[in-house]
Amino acid sequence: MKQKTVNVPEFDGRALSAVKRFDSNQLPANIPNEDRRSAATCLQSKGMLFGVFDGHGGWACAQAVSERLLYYVAVAMMPKETLEVLEKCMEHGRPVPPILQWYKNHADFSYRESASLYINHLRVFWQELLDNEEYDEGMSPQEALDRAFRRLDADISLEAQVPFSTDLMKSTAIQVAFAGCTACVAHVGTDGIHVANAGDCRAVLGVQNDDGSWSAVPLSKDHNSQNHTELERIRAQHPPSERDTVVTDDRLLGVLMPLRAFGDVRFKWSLELQQSILARLESGVDLDALNLYQYTPPNYLTPPYLEVTPEITYHKLRPQDRFLILATDGLWDEFASEEAVRLVGEHLSGIHLQAPVSPSERKLKLGQMHELLLKRQARASPALDTNTATHLIRHALGSGEYGELSQERLASMLALPEDLARMYRDDITVTVVYLNYDLARPHHS
Repeated sequence: MKQKTVNVPEFDGRALSAVKRFDSNQLPANIPNEDRRSAATCLQSKGMLFGVFDGHGGWACAQAVSERLLYYVAVAMMPKETLEVLEKCMEHGRPVPPILQWYKNHADFSYRESASLYINHLRVFWQELLDNEEYDEGMSPQEALDRAFRRLDADISLEAQVPFSTDLMKSTAIQVAFAGCTACVAHVGTDGIHVANAGDCRAVLGVQNDDGSWSAVPLSKDHNSQNHTELERIRAQHPPSERDTVVTDDRLLGVLMPLRAFGDVRFKWSLELQQSILARLESGVDLDALNLYQYTPPNYLTPPYLEVTPEITYHKLRPQDRFLILATDGLWDEFASEEAVRLVGEHLSGIHLQAPVSPSERKLKLGQMHELLLKRQARASPALDTNTATHLIRHALGSGEYGELSQERLASMLALPEDLARMYRDDITVTVVYLNYDLARPHHS
């Protein structure tokens, strides 16, 4: 596991922070892990950014998006005069003022060879913003998130189509574009939280009610076949003759589970373009080693079938809002949002048994009441982990029948050999962001 806890200063010299601290952890099932995560403070605009990314078809796309997306969001929120400073520094070869303060884990990896390409494309993005007459104050978080998702995906697609100086950069760009990843990114500012989601990662707010109990407020919707609005959106984009083939066996064209994603050009490009790009790869390049298999999804008639446009939610901070959980679907496969919030909430308050008995529970017969108290007692064993992301992952894998942590079950899940782990669970990545809810209290002078 790669756990990390970061305490955020309440006042960073520029503004109050809406984040007190955050806990994060990852547990791979795939070798190598296909999940990624990011966390950073915006240095030239306000707020903090957190992201979780779930790769498929390899880890390449999730890696690139985790390194790049937060930069695009931060740049889009910057006022024009700040962008002008960045551009002047680039022109005169001076160091560019830092855009983000990253909170990286020592094990986080980055694409060193591609760094210059990435900064060049980011620069083209800010140059376009500078050329826009209407752009002055910087975008709202909502606009910035929407623009950043779409722009980075377009850049990933473009990079796979242009000639490169080195074979390594070319193969990296093609791997990134042909792999895919889902993304859920939160911008946490003093006024509230914006969440941009594309795919089946999830953001859930933990709210403490007046009676001390916990409830979950969803800040994203999963983009998969269980989401009927999403199914209808995709069907409406293709001819009626394809109505039954666009999503089959709960997958896009029978292949892909998430219905929005970065990369995955196999579901976006025309067949001619795909074939010409793969044909242009030097004969020396092993397509299998790049995870590029020459296949076409069935019924591929009217591309594109996939887009990355995020669904964006805004939530104004309130005094009862305590924390935000961002996690890849590996966590949500194991338990519901309410369960995750309750686990973090009880871990936070340390109160497991004192929560009031609900009206429905009061009607229980004596035997059932005994069962309820056993459940509560099982959950009340003191938490081993100070890091709540670790606490959630342990419970996702090792919960017994009463919701208590079964060390035997946990040990056997963690001891699965690499080739078997993937059959029992997915990669899991969790970030829990603790909110500075005092900011939401009305201040009396």
